[in-house]
Amino acid sequence: MTEEQIAAKKVHAGEKKPSMKRRDDHHDYMERRMYMITLEVEGRRPLFGQVVGDAYAPKGSNDEPRILLSELGEAVQSEWYGIHGYYPQIEVMAVQMMPDHMHGILFVREQLPIHLGQVISGFKTGCRRVEKALHAAVKPQHTEKETASCLQVSAVPSQGTASYQPLFAKGYNDLILRSYDEFPTWLNYLRDNPRRLLMKRAHPEWLYPFFNFDIGEHRFSGVGNRELLKARKLMAVRVSRRLSENEIQTVVSQYFEEARKGSVLVSPAISPGEKRVMRAVFDAGFPTIVIVENGFTPLSKPYGEQFYACAKGVLLILSPWEHHNDKRKLSAAQCAQMNLIALEISRFTHDGTVHLEGHRNR
Repeated sequence: MTEEQIAAKKVHAGEKKPSMKRRDDHHDYMERRMYMITLEVEGRRPLFGQVVGDAYAPKGSNDEPRILLSELGEAVQSEWYGIHGYYPQIEVMAVQMMPDHMHGILFVREQLPIHLGQVISGFKTGCRRVEKALHAAVKPQHTEKETASCLQVSAVPSQGTASYQPLFAKGYNDLILRSYDEFPTWLNYLRDNPRRLLMKRAHPEWLYPFFNFDIGEHRFSGVGNRELLKARKLMAVRVSRRLSENEIQTVVSQYFEEARKGSVLVSPAISPGEKRVMRAVFDAGFPTIVIVENGFTPLSKPYGEQFYACAKGVLLILSPWEHHNDKRKLSAAQCAQMNLIALEISRFTHDGTVHLEGHRNR
């Protein structure tokens, strides 16, 4: 899509709302590229199966988390692998079914004749057809008398009949592979989905986002262990950009020692030195509180190493701003504000007056 086409589209687009299902206007969805696709069941109904196992069982063990697919789940998975039969330009690289959603990786090896969205639409249609066939197959057989009775009843307009509900929710989320280094990360993300779900069930208070969470005069959304705010000592991290390499290393060592003694470090980790401090403490497994510019939605979740840190109860991520999907560069004023918020949190909670009345949305 050209810049002129994008501009013309925006004129009639209305207010832009946060969404993980928005396409990249600057990308050609027919060209050779690899994608991770996420599709949700309408209403997040657990139609595809159930996850079993132990969230903390080692990989390869009998108790490793896995999904037991329903008949519909198996059929939908088969439809996904069948995409190549309809579009030979596409290679199906992987799929991970979950109870109420699915992730799949597609590799468009050659130019597609249609937009990728039309491929996904065709896949959804195929899955809906399969779902109807399965429903028809399990209908009870009636006797001749019962059949006549059913026909008589069906001739009468039904009252309060449930409206049609599609199998998949509208739209889909896509990630575009920008570097082949990301591909192993994608595969690991898919394979570890059942484990992460069981961890979220084990510690929902740490792994589901919360909202309207008051600390002093600020109201936050966030995810992670809010009990970290009750630590004996909270310490805001401030490291000047003017420090030399040797000076930064000294500061990192000083903060690391504080964390080792039990202090919980608080920072937006903006300057290179602040990033170094928070990374060193995080890698060592010490608790940290991070201030971020982007807020949260009810379906937000921590990713990668942050997810597992939240699952262990050693990370809290807070944001005083609304969620958005735009790529925004932090202004100097916003950087200063985030550092000030970190300082206020460390001072306010040090007095033991933190409020924990925020609620969690599942």
